[in-house]
Amino acid sequence: MKRPHRPLARASRQRGVAVITALLLTTLAVTIVASLFWQQQVQVRSMENQRLHLQTKWIMRGALDWTRLILRQDGQDHPFWTSDQDVWATPLAETRLDDYVERERVEGEKFDATLSGQIIDAQSRYNLANLATNRAVNQGQRMVFSRLLQNQQLDPSLAQAVADEVARSQSLQAPLVTPAGKEPMAPLRVEDLLALPGFTPQSVERLRELVIVLPQPTAINLNTASAELLAALVDNFSLAEASVVVSARKRAICKNTSDFQALLGQHVLRAKVDVSCKSDYFLVRSRVRLDRAALDAEALIWRQPAGLKTDVQWIREY
Repeated sequence: MKRPHRPLARASRQRGVAVITALLLTTLAVTIVASLFWQQQVQVRSMENQRLHLQTKWIMRGALDWTRLILRQDGQDHPFWTSDQDVWATPLAETRLDDYVERERVEGEKFDATLSGQIIDAQSRYNLANLATNRAVNQGQRMVFSRLLQNQQLDPSLAQAVADEVARSQSLQAPLVTPAGKEPMAPLRVEDLLALPGFTPQSVERLRELVIVLPQPTAINLNTASAELLAALVDNFSLAEASVVVSARKRAICKNTSDFQALLGQHVLRAKVDVSCKSDYFLVRSRVRLDRAALDAEALIWRQPAGLKTDVQWIREY
């Protein structure tokens, strides 16, 4: 039996190595090209996401400007009272904005663009800043907050701890010399109550729609306060009785505290508690949906007492 000729065998092996090398190089080239295309696609998608997010923020800013216009008009129409029966309190249902949003798109392309929102009277809630002034606890306000906690089946003694914390965080009009860093930070939102012993995430959720932190002490608006807060404002007043007053309030707007006292009948508002029928602070909640981008935001608007100017105090995006 004859053996294969060695030069032919060597040539066959070289051709096999060349084929394998060519396949490897082709695979490497395809992998590199695919990687480049993938990176380009990721960059394009990232730029699209940034553009969509920027557009949602502009839509939200436009909604805030529209809200400020509504509040200014309400301040001019009703300079002496604020009621949740007025136009500003009407929620904005989910509204499509497809025809109003500028966006590069091919003919026939569809995408979702919606806006919804609501204006809430911030002074319809209990303002934690009312608990103290110049590092002195306001005992009348502490009693109101204690009663509000009790109405929510929470420990009423926590009111004193919160009042003390608010007092320690405040600056005196004539500041005393105190060691640096000893003053605690003033609470900025309801979640800050979790820093105090006795408060849990569950208790904060119970208070979320009833309590707020505003830049300065404010009066509680009797036209918009909830039944839970009214029950805390009136001596010997049950939650059921407060609910009856809330229902009666819808049929007769209170233009001053005397009108509200007429609704209370023989019951009397707690002494040394600042109340009013007008509001200067408002919460604005907005939700913007644009294609795959989404933005939920909450803003605080201050309407100056004259009602001719409004300022955005802060915006929180979620």
